[in-house]
Amino acid sequence: MKKESSYPWLFSANVDLGVFLGSALLSVLLLAVGASLGVLQSDSPEWIWVPAVLLIDVAHVWSTVFRVYFDREERRRRPWVYWGAPAVGYAAGVCIYSFGAMWFWTVAAYLAVYHFVRQQYGWVVLYRRRGEESGQLDRWVDTATIYAATVYPLIYWHAHLPRRYWWFVPKDFIVHFPLWVDTILAPMYWAILAAYTCRALYRWFVLHVRNPGKDVVVVTTALCWYLGIVYFNSDYAFTVTNVVIHGIPYFALIYFYGRRRALSGKPGAIRLLLGGPLVFIAVLVCFAYGEELLWDQLIWHERSWLFGGASDLALGLETLLVPLLALPQITHYLLDGFIWRGDKNRPYMSG
Repeated sequence: MKKESSYPWLFSANVDLGVFLGSALLSVLLLAVGASLGVLQSDSPEWIWVPAVLLIDVAHVWSTVFRVYFDREERRRRPWVYWGAPAVGYAAGVCIYSFGAMWFWTVAAYLAVYHFVRQQYGWVVLYRRRGEESGQLDRWVDTATIYAATVYPLIYWHAHLPRRYWWFVPKDFIVHFPLWVDTILAPMYWAILAAYTCRALYRWFVLHVRNPGKDVVVVTTALCWYLGIVYFNSDYAFTVTNVVIHGIPYFALIYFYGRRRALSGKPGAIRLLLGGPLVFIAVLVCFAYGEELLWDQLIWHERSWLFGGASDLALGLETLLVPLLALPQITHYLLDGFIWRGDKNRPYMSG
């Protein structure tokens, strides 16, 4: 039997299971905590907003700086891309916002949806590469399953609008599917998950070909997306299932990739990662707090207890300021789709 250390982990057995399985278990634990405190079916309280949104969601967006902007060699390799993405993102954001704030948030929501779906697919692709899986049948099953696990809950959401939660702001999803779409797709969803389960069991116990990390990603994605979007109908449930399994694994990816780059002698602020994970997290928390401070003081005015008194400096300037404040997120979405592609990543992606 294959030893655990010989499986195709992205980082290591402990790290992979910790960030993928551990983040999913944390999500489920937070659902149980919410149920015991009577907030499972309500909006996210402040005590969950801070760790989930501020310290995970917003902070993970800023981790892109370690992958790109703090890495001098990488920054110089594709300057038109890395400086062009925020420039184009900001120009597009101002243009869209000029047609109305809701248009901006709707476009941002669907861009975020695409990003979240593709990230889960990306993990599966990385595990397939690590496991040197080239079979066509397994590729079809894996692809169909990870997209079913993410896209079907979103279709369910759009077929049952309005829900008691939203992506960014109320009514940011504008596409409303008829209920029969969900009725038709639900059996297909369960059939695809069953096919993956049967194929995985066959690979494990008959072929003795095992990729536990990939299986964990698929199972936890299906579980958390179904619970957070389909089974429960609350902002709290959606937040703890959506954000945690998305952000925590990305922290690990950026940290280990960047640390290997720093250890190989790459120049730039990426060398901060030599200070360890606490330095990494501390830098991201500072960026995240600074961003949310500006959002709250200039736009939202919701958390004076954390960010201080509101300011009226943004009055009349929202068309310019909102896309600017959203620029870290937009840049993260735009760049993340291709920065992990190519052979140049592989020396720093080994487990």
